[in-house]
Parts: sequence; C-alpha cells; structure tokens
Amino acid sequence: MREHLAGGLIKIFFTGMLVSFLGSLPLGTLNVAAMQIAISQSVKNALLFSLGSLTAEMIYVRLSLVAMDWVRKQEKIFRLLEWLTLLIIVALAVSSLYAAMHPSEGKNVILNNNLPSYLLGLTMSAVNPVQIPFWFGWSTVLFTRNVLKPKPSYYNFYIVGIGLGTLLGNCVFIFGGRLIASKIQNNQSLMNYIIGGVFVITAFIQAWRMFVKKKDISSKLHETER
Repeated sequence: MREHLAGGLIKIFFTGMLVSFLGSLPLGTLNVAAMQIAISQSVKNALLFSLGSLTAEMIYVRLSLVAMDWVRKQEKIFRLLEWLTLLIIVALAVSSLYAAMHPSEGKNVILNNNLPSYLLGLTMSAVNPVQIPFWFGWSTVLFTRNVLKPKPSYYNFYIVGIGLGTLLGNCVFIFGGRLIASKIQNNQSLMNYIIGGVFVITAFIQAWRMFVKKKDISSKLHETER
C-alpha cells in the first residue's frame, strides 16, 4: 500500500514538473522578463523574479484544485486580469524599445525599479491569467486518468513539481539570455530591441485572443467541464 502511494506521488510530481517545464518554454511575458532581468541586472535577481512568479502560479493551482466551481464563475475578474496583462505587456514593450533608443539610460524602467525582484515576479504572475486555464485543463486530464487524486498529499507533490518545472523552464531563458548577451557584448541596444520586439509580438497575440478570437479565460475554463 505504501509503495503504491509512493509510486503515485512520484509520478504526479514528475508529471507536474514535466508539464510545467514544457509549458514555460514558449515565449511569454514572465520568461522573457526574467531573461531581461538576468541580462540587465543579475542572475540572482532573475532567479528571485522567477521564484516570485512560480509562487503565484503554485497558489493559483492549489486554489483551483479545491475551488474549481468558484473559480469558473469569476468571469469579470478574469476579464480584468486579461486587460491588466495586456497593459503590462505593452508597457514592457514600450519600456524596452525606449531603452534601446536611449542607450545612455539603457534600462527597462518597468523591470528596473525599487520593488524587490521576488515581489515583482509575484505581482506580474498574479495578474497573468493565462496560466489558470492551462492548469485547469491539465488538472482535469490528470484527474480523469487517475494520475492526480483528490488527496492533499497528491496536491502537494503536484504543486511542488509544477514550481520546480517552472523554475527550470525560466532558467533556460535566464542562462540562455546571458549566453546570448555575452556573444553580442557592448550592444545592449540590440538586446533591448530584440526583447522589445518579443513583447510587441506577445502584446499582439494577447490582443488577438481578446478581440479577434474572442475566447476569454472564463470560456476556456468552461471548456474543461466538457
């Protein structure tokens, strides 16, 4: 019995870690922000930023596991968070492009502020609702396949795996960004243009999801019920 329980916990831990790691690899607001912090500030600050962002993600997943019905009904909250996310992405894009065009100042004023890196990551992740339907969908699949079970021990191992997977995914951007920066030394403006361009693309994708595709976060959550 204990061996069966241990096997189930290990399985859900690595499943959560793998899904989270792969889900962290596509370009997004948080991993690109972590990369820019690593380049313009330090790896330490980028890791603290990532720890803050994964903290919010883990809290969201934990709450969603025990309050799925309540979360599905918060359509106005999700719509507000979508707008906040779009505004943050646009601000990051403008700030990065401004820094590129004014190399003497050379910093993204959104990411380079007096707020501790951990709290900055926590705040930016907390207002980013994209992760909620992502984990709703995966949690639903894992429940139906009996990989994830409605037990606190399974929830805890699942969430810790998710946190570690997100951190590993962000490390790809953090250390990859530092490596790229070392290859184009003394050209910080080019890096800011590249990162600013990524944020512009991300903003267009976010706007397309909100206004063209017209499928908001709440509708995605309801799809997981089917």
